[in-house]
Amino acid sequence: MSEDFIEVRGAEEHNLKDLDVKIPREAFNVVTGLSGSGKSSLAFQTVYAEGQRRYIESLSAYARNFLGQMDKPQVESVEGLSPAISIDQKNAANNPRSTVGTVTELHDYLRLLYARVGTPHCPECGREVGEQSAQQMVRRVLELPEGTRAKVAAPVVRDQKGAFEDLFDDLLGEGYSRVEVDGESYDLAVEKPELDENYDHTVDVVVDRVKVSEDARSRITDSVETALEEADGVLKVILPDPPADVELGGSTARATGDLAGEDDERLVVEFSEALACTHCGIDISEIETRSFSFNSPHGACPECEGIGETKEVSEARVIEDESKPLKHVFEPWSYNRSYYQTRLDSVAEHFGVSLSTPFEDVDEEIQQAFLYGTDEDVVFKRQTKNGVRRKEQPFEGVIPNLERRYVETDSDSTREHIEDYMSVTTCPACEGSRLKPESRAVLVDGTGIAAVNHMSIADALEHFEGVEDSLDERERQIAEEILKEIRARLGFMTEVGLDYLTLDREASTLSGGESQRIRLATQIGSGLVGVLYVLDEPSIGLHQRDNDRLLNTLEELRDLGNTLVVVEHDEETMRRADQVIDMGPGPGRHGGEIVAQGDVEEVMATEGSVTGDYLSGRKQIPVPEERRDWEDSLTVRGARQHNLKDLDVDIPVGAFTAITGVSGSGKSTLMHDILYKGLARSMNDNTSVLPGEHDGIEGMQHIEKARLIDQSPIGRTPRSNPATYTGVFDYVREKFADTKLAKQRGYEKGRFSFNVKGGRCEECGGQGTVKIEMNFLSDVHVPCEECGGSRYNDETLDVTYKDATIADVLDMSVEEAYDFFEADSRLGRRLKLLMDVGLDYMKLGQPSTTLSGGEAQRVKLAEELGKKSSGDTLYLLDEPTTGLHSADERKLIEVLQRLTDRGNSIVVIEHELDLVKNADHVIDLGPEGGEAGGELVAEGTPEEVARDEESYTGRYLRDKLPRVDIAGPRSDREKPEAPAPAQDD
Repeated sequence: MSEDFIEVRGAEEHNLKDLDVKIPREAFNVVTGLSGSGKSSLAFQTVYAEGQRRYIESLSAYARNFLGQMDKPQVESVEGLSPAISIDQKNAANNPRSTVGTVTELHDYLRLLYARVGTPHCPECGREVGEQSAQQMVRRVLELPEGTRAKVAAPVVRDQKGAFEDLFDDLLGEGYSRVEVDGESYDLAVEKPELDENYDHTVDVVVDRVKVSEDARSRITDSVETALEEADGVLKVILPDPPADVELGGSTARATGDLAGEDDERLVVEFSEALACTHCGIDISEIETRSFSFNSPHGACPECEGIGETKEVSEARVIEDESKPLKHVFEPWSYNRSYYQTRLDSVAEHFGVSLSTPFEDVDEEIQQAFLYGTDEDVVFKRQTKNGVRRKEQPFEGVIPNLERRYVETDSDSTREHIEDYMSVTTCPACEGSRLKPESRAVLVDGTGIAAVNHMSIADALEHFEGVEDSLDERERQIAEEILKEIRARLGFMTEVGLDYLTLDREASTLSGGESQRIRLATQIGSGLVGVLYVLDEPSIGLHQRDNDRLLNTLEELRDLGNTLVVVEHDEETMRRADQVIDMGPGPGRHGGEIVAQGDVEEVMATEGSVTGDYLSGRKQIPVPEERRDWEDSLTVRGARQHNLKDLDVDIPVGAFTAITGVSGSGKSTLMHDILYKGLARSMNDNTSVLPGEHDGIEGMQHIEKARLIDQSPIGRTPRSNPATYTGVFDYVREKFADTKLAKQRGYEKGRFSFNVKGGRCEECGGQGTVKIEMNFLSDVHVPCEECGGSRYNDETLDVTYKDATIADVLDMSVEEAYDFFEADSRLGRRLKLLMDVGLDYMKLGQPSTTLSGGEAQRVKLAEELGKKSSGDTLYLLDEPTTGLHSADERKLIEVLQRLTDRGNSIVVIEHELDLVKNADHVIDLGPEGGEAGGELVAEGTPEEVARDEESYTGRYLRDKLPRVDIAGPRSDREKPEAPAPAQDD
């Protein structure tokens, strides 16, 4: 075999038909074909899986115990493999603590930069913080009331793992007998602490115990100096019985300890020779890299614990309907209505208002008293056995009462009840920055790390271009390599079209395409050579203007000496590839073969290649003969969430609308945060949904309901699948329950459900797989040994319909099931809908956890098509062409047109121009992404948008529209230039 190829022989994974293929090494290879034709089976389940399996086999037996044994793909041989890395569309992270900065490791370099060359400032007055001398510390201690008992301690161990037996021996040998370990006091002469070496511990050596007085100044000074020497410039002053409201100005913490008694508090004040604000009397702990980590208690905001958000009782949720009378508006306030109702009666009587008065008609001052309490006393009357009991005290207020009970209650049901009135808001203490005040007050070039995290990648790159000018010679020398890494990573992110993302954006809010491009940028930064990269549609969610930058990045990876295998449908990507492998000829059982292979010209010339037909123009998605007219519209007023700039937008009712624009221009914010959430809250009285900032939505009377069909999973466990979601499985179970054997045994419909006991395999609980926890790796699901993955027990599998078991039916593709149940019109109609949206190849029982976002979205679309509709429904879809070949995209467009013809309204976010040209109306946002976006660039028919020179979408749309009259020949028209990629210094 030539060393220039990865050679696959006899591949039979999934629907591959004994496939042989040679994939050029150190080349840019695209694997394309119809949905379900075997692209992923070849690229991921065969080539990548075999590369991973061999890598794991190369590890030690000990490491393999943790990783488990990977099954060998169904392939005769794969030769010429390099170490393989998969870059797919899974979310970068679901942890709310993960941000764009952390997953790209940019935040690690920022933390290092700020810890090494940052200048601390006082979080109170903003003055630059200087060092604090031992004499200043002594003066602070002597400011305590005379006679105050205090311990002067040296923190020799701070949050470190270990048992520290040798340390205790050394301390005893030096004459120190008393220590505090994790807040507990020990006498080393009597007993030594027995510590678990796997946990963090803090050890404070008690240097002296004194009573504060001017006569003790010399002794206190000696003790302070000794403690500073022992703990490298840091000391703690521990007050077992602190005076009331004592202020020493140090880093203060109150804690319960045995010295102060079981229920008393002691005060621990930490001083440092290094950092202190002499003006405000604030001591700041040593600046370390962990001081800037919101995943560490040393850097996290103490209010939100580094999340950046807090859960608080919301006034909007407590007052659902201001038109209700007072006695009803607070009705859900508590389960104990009688007690709280008497309190409301008393407050109403105090202010001289009737409980029958609508809340909106009550003076604002009295509204606030009901919600947040009163300063003055209110006479509360309560009926008792001995008559009416009167009590005078301030009224707590509904919202403070709910917040207090939420913290204090031990009842889960009470806590869940109160959560109905809570909403997630930006943490008021850190303003969403996640960091404590001291960390936010450290500046580099006059800018704090929180401000940098709030920048977009493009702005951050510009910011760090001139940082060296503000540093002195020593700082420049320290920061040189750090800044080089920061700029390089920001540059890589810009190259893959993510310059609009902010560094503090939560990773869980990224789309699959954005997550994949983040990992791609990270790989470019690693600079690896000789690696096999397998990518899954990296162009998803990317505007045509930015696609060139992505393709330049992929070519850069190839030019380093790596091999790229990219599953892709994008035409421009195929034209830039070195080799195109076209799978087919059809989906599912009709696929699994190579229809064409070669450069794009060779694929275009191959007869029988559907991909070649569309690339060459022999086949194409037609432009509608005419556009729909409409009379009514939904109008969004004053949309200003995120980067939207006070936007007014008309959305036609009864028409097909496409929202377009470059990545980050505000499309998702407009559709998801404003339009859908606004309609859900207003039309469905869904108070749990909080729309983004806008003035209002007009024209809601023209639609009956709004449905969001997004790419979220149709289920989060392997039990959920397309058959259960669309209702097909109900009819299938009826078929099996109606068989002769089932009736003889008394099996009813429920026997054939894998979600309830009886017919399912109890070993795996009907999931067909068993989850194996992999410690530090993601959990792995392996087939159940008891049922072999069939989900059912043997007795249930005895029952057959047309010689097939219920497990056999779940293993059928949609197309196979359609043929199998051809005599049943109910099943046939639902299965035909799945075929109409291009899911012929999908297995009925395929676990929802394995579906791509695009597949999940099309399953939802098929389920919607199966409902009886009177029209007047607004359907909102987010990039429905994800994962679709041009031939499948044509099917999808026909389905969307069919839905619109029924009198419904369709709104899609889309970059794929073949779908955009089929819309009746286009709303183009921009002109750029992030802060430079959020404006309405163009709107109208596709032809009208194509004529708009300001619209990036319009300029690319022209080549898809034969009826656009633009001066000059088509080939001479200028395409918009993509922003130049960032240069690595």
